[in-house]
Amino acid sequence: MYFIFILGTAGSGKTILTKTLQEYLLDNEMDTAVINLDPAVESLPYRPDFDVRDYVDAFEVMERYNLGPNSALIASVDLILTRASEIKSEIDQIEANYVIVDTPGQIELFAYRDTGRIVSQLITGNNKSLGLFLFDSYLAKEARSFISLLLLSSSIKFRLNIPIINVLSKADLLKDDELNKILSWSENAENLIDELGKIDEYSIELVNLLLENLSSPIIPVSSEEGKGYDELYASIQRVVAGGEDYLTEEPNPRL
Repeated sequence: MYFIFILGTAGSGKTILTKTLQEYLLDNEMDTAVINLDPAVESLPYRPDFDVRDYVDAFEVMERYNLGPNSALIASVDLILTRASEIKSEIDQIEANYVIVDTPGQIELFAYRDTGRIVSQLITGNNKSLGLFLFDSYLAKEARSFISLLLLSSSIKFRLNIPIINVLSKADLLKDDELNKILSWSENAENLIDELGKIDEYSIELVNLLLENLSSPIIPVSSEEGKGYDELYASIQRVVAGGEDYLTEEPNPRL
């Protein structure tokens, strides 16, 4: 059993990618289950095999403790740990080769807080896991925002200690020149540094380090059009089969 965590900033398309990836795997005759780990989501486009809202509902937490939406979500994830044994028991009953985990919109839960790491370990147990970090195409087309997303992705990789595949979501919303520019940034640090203009030596070193640590160039996908999933699945398989330090010599595919 392999766990695939879908991670990214709010609005980056995590839930729709979860749905489309599940459909892709099922269409290719692979046993697949889905976990909803977002206690604040109001509706889902898929039927989860495990739904954390059965244990903790962020809207009830918000009302009960007189919290705002953000604080209620953080408190809800903390409360998940109070039901750890029950949750673990239910998840252990899932039988599937791939288990996709749809995560909350607040990325800091996994980038900075111990709770996200503890919950992810609770879910996966001794099973192999990886993360798909979604680069929102709207944010990623600006160079400095692209670097900020790289930093978030690196922070999550360090915090969760799992392989991370970077995915450019909603790629169908980009013009061809915008898409090609983003992909060139992920393939060559000089392209990104040139786009930034005049920056100090520390920033140059940081950009080089971030891109050197990428396991592979960013993978563009369109959940609306169903494009890019062959390449995404191939990357997932390389991690599953070869571990975290896999490398690919194939050029990054364009949509």
